[in-house]
Amino acid sequence: MAVRQGWIMKTHGVTPKLPVHLSYRSMKKKEEAKMTTDPIAKRIRGHPFLRGLTHDQLALLTDCALPAQFKAGQIIFREGEKAKLFYLIEKGKVVLESKGEFGEPVVIDTIGAGDLLGWSWMMPPYKWRFTARAVEPTEAIYFAGTILRDYCERDHSLGFELHKRMSAAMMKRLQAARKKMLAMHVHGEKLEPVGLQSPFIDQALVSWETARC
Repeated sequence: MAVRQGWIMKTHGVTPKLPVHLSYRSMKKKEEAKMTTDPIAKRIRGHPFLRGLTHDQLALLTDCALPAQFKAGQIIFREGEKAKLFYLIEKGKVVLESKGEFGEPVVIDTIGAGDLLGWSWMMPPYKWRFTARAVEPTEAIYFAGTILRDYCERDHSLGFELHKRMSAAMMKRLQAARKKMLAMHVHGEKLEPVGLQSPFIDQALVSWETARC
């Protein structure tokens, strides 16, 4: 009888609606297919920082992600600027620099493949605490932080997982800064100065809005 009713509806120009559970199931299948074929989805799924996230959480991250490449010496973001993005490094090396009140910029930490770059997008006042500069050709995935904050508001479990991972990265950076300060105090060492030999040192990252155009 149900099949017959569906046929009658089609002959009168009306498409019968799928039951809710079937509609949801077909949507899930489409999302799963995209997650297995979309190149950026594969890269996100394989990054160590995101290991252990659920399929739905990875899908939300994929929705606001794009690939990025940086030349040696290229500025990724600058200290004090508004933080709108964050990055997962896949290849290459990036230094975190700070000028502060010391005059010449100094290297605070160096990060590479598998690391997180940037957490200021998630916490007020949403400004970068350091300057990030690629010291060799670098490949990364970057995410629209403003969109992702909305996703975290909707899915608190995603926000918790990201906070947990970012807290671990923050502790690592703080320990690195602490070791440098102890070395200065105890051994009289100087912080590593920033080398400015690269012709790309003044190139800034294209903004999220420009990249979307």
